[in-house]
Amino acid sequence: MPLPIYILNGPNLNLLGEREPQIYGYETLEEIEKRCQRAAESLGLEIRFLQSNHEGQLIDWVHEARKAADGIVINPAGYSFTSIGLFDALKAFDKPKVEVHLANIHKREPYYHNSYVAKTATAVIVGLGPFGYECGLQAIKRLLVP
Repeated sequence: MPLPIYILNGPNLNLLGEREPQIYGYETLEEIEKRCQRAAESLGLEIRFLQSNHEGQLIDWVHEARKAADGIVINPAGYSFTSIGLFDALKAFDKPKVEVHLANIHKREPYYHNSYVAKTATAVIVGLGPFGYECGLQAIKRLLVP
């Protein structure tokens, strides 16, 4: 029986739709979760959608996913560029991992250009807004079923 795909969301993503909508858009995280649920159903996948503003909680979920998930779609938000702990946890996850960013981080300030998470990811999707999550799920499906 297939395991769920964990969709992990980092700090401040609970404020989507309110915080800097000119960069991140007007969709809320709850709306993105609904998109992901519909996409997962159409792909025959199950998801576990989670968000935390706490680095340690994200690391704990990655550890849990090692045995409980078939893949991870992760928007680590600001932890992409700062968290060696999250980087190390993701290195220990040996199944498909897709990093997602709503905005194109490469068009932003230089400190957004070096994602530690990208160095562990199977694939990285940036700049597609909420649709990037759906692309991440499609990528995981293809990686699981060649």
